[in-house]
Amino acid sequence: MSVVVSADGTRIAYEMNGSGPPLLLVDGAFCSRAFGPMPALAPLLTSRFSVVTFDRRGRGESGDTSPYAVERELEDLNAVATAVGGSLFVYGTSSGAVLAARAVAAGLPTAKLALHEPPVALDGTHAPTPADFRERIASDVVAGRRGDAVKLFMRVVGVPSAGIFFMRLMPNVWPKLTAVAHTLPYDFAVLGDTQSGGPVPAELAGALSSIRVPTVLLVGGKSPPWMHHAAKRVTDHIVGSTVRVLPGQTHNVKAKSVAPALIEHFT
Repeated sequence: MSVVVSADGTRIAYEMNGSGPPLLLVDGAFCSRAFGPMPALAPLLTSRFSVVTFDRRGRGESGDTSPYAVERELEDLNAVATAVGGSLFVYGTSSGAVLAARAVAAGLPTAKLALHEPPVALDGTHAPTPADFRERIASDVVAGRRGDAVKLFMRVVGVPSAGIFFMRLMPNVWPKLTAVAHTLPYDFAVLGDTQSGGPVPAELAGALSSIRVPTVLLVGGKSPPWMHHAAKRVTDHIVGSTVRVLPGQTHNVKAKSVAPALIEHFT
């Protein structure tokens, strides 16, 4: 593990493995170098790339500094990019896809970009989240009710009650989710006003439209129609971008399915 100090003094933990051009992997909600999709994905890419994984602020071995702002996370990515050097290939998944896109739009040195299922609920294609969803989670976090915050988040994103029940019994899962529950508001800030079922917000549309690197949107063949619509709407704003469907996949994409798509795009 290596550590870089971000612009506001926050220590960000990262590591780089493999050989070849640097490929930065950007996690979504809850996840880190040690938990989520990247631990399985990274080893499938190290024969072609120098794969960079990192703990977003507030997670894993990275620090955290209040108050939070999306700009601080963009600075974190730039600090990691400076540490590893060169122009990056960048892959982001879920809310991490939106963070990656915002970073590239803000000037992260990037050669190519891949975004997996940015979870933006647009144009009435998906029921909007409850109006007080963010406030309730923030209140739970402030009050120390991290488990309640995780349960509410899981219910709203569609995890069945039985699934949440069994998660709570898994010693390698539930403690890791609750440990970073305080970072859920960070992901909401990254997503901006994209959960109310309206059009792409003007500020996000402007950011996406400024991206000028080859970009592919990845979406699972078994993912719901609203997720396919979201990918299409993002490509409408990124010049020259395309959509690639991963057959048989959902939002919880398998590493062995996404790795070949990334190798093809970044090679």
